[in-house]
Amino acid sequence: MKHSFSISIFFFTAILLLSCSSKDAAPVSNVKQPLISDSTMKLLSIDSVQLRNIDDEVKLSGEVSFDENKVVKVYPFSSGQVLNVNASIGDYVKAGQTLATIKSADIAGNYSDLSITGNDVVIAKRGMDNAEHLYKNGISSEKEYIEAKETYSKAVATANKIREQIQINGGGRTTANGTYLVTAPRSGYVVEKLINTGNFIRNDNNSNMFTIGDISDVWIWANVYETDISKVKQGYTALVTTLAYQDSIFTGRVDKVNEVLDPITKVMKIKIVLPNPNGTLKPEMFANVAISNKETKQMLAVPASAIINDNQKSFVIVYVNNNESAIRQISLLKTANGYAYVSTGLQAGEKVITRNQILIYKKLQDISNSSPVKN
Repeated sequence: MKHSFSISIFFFTAILLLSCSSKDAAPVSNVKQPLISDSTMKLLSIDSVQLRNIDDEVKLSGEVSFDENKVVKVYPFSSGQVLNVNASIGDYVKAGQTLATIKSADIAGNYSDLSITGNDVVIAKRGMDNAEHLYKNGISSEKEYIEAKETYSKAVATANKIREQIQINGGGRTTANGTYLVTAPRSGYVVEKLINTGNFIRNDNNSNMFTIGDISDVWIWANVYETDISKVKQGYTALVTTLAYQDSIFTGRVDKVNEVLDPITKVMKIKIVLPNPNGTLKPEMFANVAISNKETKQMLAVPASAIINDNQKSFVIVYVNNNESAIRQISLLKTANGYAYVSTGLQAGEKVITRNQILIYKKLQDISNSSPVKN
């Protein structure tokens, strides 16, 4: 009997200990993990829903061009043969730098004529001085003296005319043997070269030899379709990207809006002025242009990066704290300049996740799918 009683006490004590152990362990097994852990939080960015003036943005295509006020064409001074060419397309040249050397029979003739007229001036001056001396001593008449003065004046005028002609044809850049230097009238890039060594330049050929352009500022000519004409005005900001520099955004302004549409393409041309101090943008580059302006009307907006597009619907993750976030469907009006404008679904001051929010979106979906369905 005693032995049976001891066994009963043993089993009773064991059951009691097991019961106490399970009660102590229960809170540990039911500890709820936060929706967003500290390590996940480091991967997220959060921003507030706010009222903003509505940005209107128009996407256009265009082409980089020279600032026409900084482009100059270089023409020959006179006919002749090209002895050598010192510049090629794409070269950067400084003002006064030699571009080509040309030997001209016309200029050689000018110097020859100047030499002859120089002798004529010396002879005419002697004749005038002698006529003056004879006239003052009563040996010759006043008429002979006046005629001598006129001959001298004509000789001087002829010499001056030839000097001016030489000056027009290159001045100090010419030599007596008929060669003259073609120099750059301004600093810039050689964008056009129409001569080569050995070419002959004729008087009846009025084409230029070089074109030099300064690209410290450039123009963008963009096409505006009829439906967008009212959205583009002079002074609006223009954001420009190119295929060559897709990660770079160049900021300019609309400088001119043409009032006439192209009769064939039905587009209106606008000119955008852009500073280009490093020469990054090159003429003939294709450009994507975004013209933006701010309206006075305000609307709720969030960073465009916060939007999740799923099944042709738009969602955001509304953040309250690390244990509480929710998927919120929104009505998206438009996206411009990095902001999404929302007509319904959000309230000012609410917080949304703007980076890596897809992680929380998937987690919330998994929680929703795993929750038991209530009858």
